[in-house]
Amino acid sequence: MSSVRAKKHLGQHFLTDKNIALKIVGSLNPAGRFSQVLEVGPGMGILSDFLLQNSEYETYMIDLDGESVEFLHKKYPQLGERLIKGDFLALDFKKTFPGKVAVIGNFPYNISSQILFKILEHRDQVPEMVGMFQKEVAERCTSAPGTKEYGILSVFVQAYYKVEYLFTVKAGVFNPPPKVLSAVIRLTRNDVLELDCDEKLFWKVVKAGFNQRRKTLRNALSSVIPKDKMPADPVFELRAERLSVDDFVRLTNMLTAAV
Repeated sequence: MSSVRAKKHLGQHFLTDKNIALKIVGSLNPAGRFSQVLEVGPGMGILSDFLLQNSEYETYMIDLDGESVEFLHKKYPQLGERLIKGDFLALDFKKTFPGKVAVIGNFPYNISSQILFKILEHRDQVPEMVGMFQKEVAERCTSAPGTKEYGILSVFVQAYYKVEYLFTVKAGVFNPPPKVLSAVIRLTRNDVLELDCDEKLFWKVVKAGFNQRRKTLRNALSSVIPKDKMPADPVFELRAERLSVDDFVRLTNMLTAAV
């Protein structure tokens, strides 16, 4: 098997530019914080070539595409069980990795938000992520309050990670070329072990606020707490897009006290 066919239903767009691949892999910063790296959707191994050259960490790969896994087993026979055929979204991190593991990949665009939520779910085991996303998703992760891109994903990612927009990637360096621009971002776990509020309620409040983002929080959060129980605070007259992570933490604590 000399190559792998890109499959539309898996959202595959294989990167072909080795300089960009090297730049992506070079954006990982182990610094003693992790000794394992998981590449998601390695395709034909353009990132893998550079990952496997680095002795600072042990490289694992996971791909749902059987054709790709077969190709990579022949290309990298030394990987053995570290090449996993499976769904990243269903991966049991604790069972697979004994310690901290960074995540890297040219991620399938059709499941990019789910990939980020999976990383958030395992945030205490994932100190860093370097990934290529659709530019629009990258901008949502890195956007600030008050911008139209700022939303649920922005708040959740920024609550637990420092987020950096590294660089934009044009469509011509992929096979097949996507119809959108791409971008590489880096997430670095911050010092927040847990938020200074009821985290379950925090997630509920953020989702409710942005699900009706055109409404003020007093109206948008009425599904979480009756309006007559909401405190008389000016924050409730704002829309969700105006609030920072810290504002949402404060808001969550106000609602906890009001119930």
